[in-house]
Amino acid sequence: MVEIAVAQFASGTDKDENLAAVRALVGEAAARDARVVVAPEYAMYTGARIDDSLAAAAEPLDGPWVTGVRAVASEFGVHVVVGITEALAGDDHVSNTLVAVAPDGGIAAVYRKIHLYDAFGFRESDVIRAGDVTAPATFTVDDLTFGMQTCYDLRFPEMTRRIVDGGADVLALPAQWVPGPLKEDHWTTLVRARAIENTMYVAAADQCGRSGSGNSMIVDPMGVVLASLGEQVGTARAELSAARIAEARSKNPALALRRFGVAEK
Repeated sequence: MVEIAVAQFASGTDKDENLAAVRALVGEAAARDARVVVAPEYAMYTGARIDDSLAAAAEPLDGPWVTGVRAVASEFGVHVVVGITEALAGDDHVSNTLVAVAPDGGIAAVYRKIHLYDAFGFRESDVIRAGDVTAPATFTVDDLTFGMQTCYDLRFPEMTRRIVDGGADVLALPAQWVPGPLKEDHWTTLVRARAIENTMYVAAADQCGRSGSGNSMIVDPMGVVLASLGEQVGTARAELSAARIAEARSKNPALALRRFGVAEK
């Protein structure tokens, strides 16, 4: 068994306050025996709009904010997955990046968002550089392998299929799922669908408040919601096991029976 938690809060424009919020939530989850804590997308900085303020707030991976997260992971002895705005050397655009930090404070994996949010009236690509298509970024805790993707990636089922083909048992999914008509319904439907069709766990950590739809959740390989949050700040915890994945794949061998693979467009 591996105990994990999703952490939900409303990130703002004060990076120090955001880091303090992450630390408090990681501490809360660790006190309940969580060994992996998944925090939202844009946890480092969230402005009112997707604009140049994101670029101004960006930091490199060795900058003070990620250094602070590394200290948090070391302090509580857990893996922390969190979303940042990463400065890119020699580029006027920045990266929407997930960083997985290990309990020893080392960086275990990095993922740069591939599918940018150019939808529902937003244009993330005006400021953000899409990540390169590389092998799925993963890290392992005991006998479970964790893969990572971000927010709008959720709307592309082949993305998650590629991650499960890369050996992941659990999908860590930080998001800032912007509120709007039907958006909450899309979120809950798609999170469960990705778990069911890939017979994997999904740990989806959303922002709440003005900037996110909330409803962070942990879903098992049969689509059962093991733990969830509504609109409030906090953490939700669940136990994950390789045995449950094997059981689900025995009942529903969809991965083994499929006739098509995933090819880059």
